Amino acid sequence: MTFPQGDPWGPPTPPPEPATPGFPSAIGPVIVEIAEIQVTSTLVRTPVGDLPLAGSRWQVADHWISQRRTPTWAKIVAFVGICPTAFLSLLLLLIKETVPQGTMHVTVTSGPHQYVARITLHSENDVSSINQQVNYVRSLAAL
Repeated sequence: MTFPQGDPWGPPTPPPEPATPGFPSAIGPVIVEIAEIQVTSTLVRTPVGDLPLAGSRWQVADHWISQRRTPTWAKIVAFVGICPTAFLSLLLLLIKETVPQGTMHVTVTSGPHQYVARITLHSENDVSSINQQVNYVRSLAAL
């Protein structure tokens, strides 16, 4: 029995061959993923192409600031409580939280090729996490 091309109940199709010539077909699993950059044991996969991991150089630049602002819940409670508490609820507007804003740029360079990933920060822990991941990849690239 034969199945038409693209039939979901037909025999499975083989996986596609890698698009980058000169690299082995068995790339291996992804070890580290930094934004859209994926690192395997031998390659650095970027949206514009694959780069060899050995000898690659990694740089991190963080462009972020911390701002202090009133949280949304404090604004809502202060507005709702104005009438019943005779403006005492406006003291809730003095509550502040620290919110980081900005991006980190992770640059990978291998030979004449370079790729920059821009990562939006959502918390202060993101900065240390990205730095730890890049340091790990640097140690892999030095092997």
